[in-house]
Amino acid sequence: MSTLLESSPQFLPTESQLHMAYSVCRGITRANAKNFYYGFLLLPKRKRQALCAVYAFMRRCDDIADDSARSASERRQTLDAWVAAFHSAQSGLATDDPVLLALTDAQRRFQIPVGLLDGLAFGTGMDATEGPEEPFAPGLRLQYRSFEDLERYCYHVASIVGLVCIRIFGYSDPAAEPLAERCGLAFQLTNIIRDVKEDAGLGRIYLPAEDMEKFGISPAELAGTPDRQRLRPLLEFEARRAFENYRAAEELRPLVAEDSQPALSVLVGIYRGLLEKIARLKYDVFRRRISLSRREKLVILAKGFFERIS
Repeated sequence: MSTLLESSPQFLPTESQLHMAYSVCRGITRANAKNFYYGFLLLPKRKRQALCAVYAFMRRCDDIADDSARSASERRQTLDAWVAAFHSAQSGLATDDPVLLALTDAQRRFQIPVGLLDGLAFGTGMDATEGPEEPFAPGLRLQYRSFEDLERYCYHVASIVGLVCIRIFGYSDPAAEPLAERCGLAFQLTNIIRDVKEDAGLGRIYLPAEDMEKFGISPAELAGTPDRQRLRPLLEFEARRAFENYRAAEELRPLVAEDSQPALSVLVGIYRGLLEKIARLKYDVFRRRISLSRREKLVILAKGFFERIS
């Protein structure tokens, strides 16, 4: 006696549902991605929509991992549930979450490996940990002992972003992949340098402990207002690593689809421009949060626009 096994029908959202879902993701990206959104503007519509969906997914992961009202274990549980919901949607089960609707569509359309998206979530979860506090700086935790340890973190939260981006951009030469990883590392190192004060306020120090020891900077100093002259050599040292990795963008640009090259140029231009501005201001990241002005970003965007039409 045989048994007929019927698979459950796969949920297929309507065009209006997808339109709404992508609109929500675009709104999230526009409101939160102060740098990324400028590069997205130069992409063809489908690629722009896909990157907004990926960003909205990452934003939700970040918000969960940074929710100070919950314990680390609660944050990890919530993040696991969020990833499980994505897996369910990706497997064809119905969802009414607009971010998951858009992300699932983008993942299929651009054949983004699910493992990469899982890696993004895992990376944000690395922040939702409870390690030992520094004895001389209560509330502060050194996240990573060495630069190699920090690189592993940067791979999950930034280099994987680069790998996802080039799948949406389009590429055929596998040499693009390590270059995209290096670009992501450069972006994240820029963020770490810019956000030293903000991260310390959240109880986190991302600067490698070995590097801090090398330059004689203690965690306790970052808990207050460190001497700018003492901190500057350490931040310059990390910035040199970032500038070296930005060089990968020059090799990556011709390897991605032509209609995506201006967007890549704008993204790199904004992040590298931010690091250059930090350097011009002598790494004075504790007195104020350094960022590019809207005008500075629009100048970079205009260069990308003329690159697109030339």
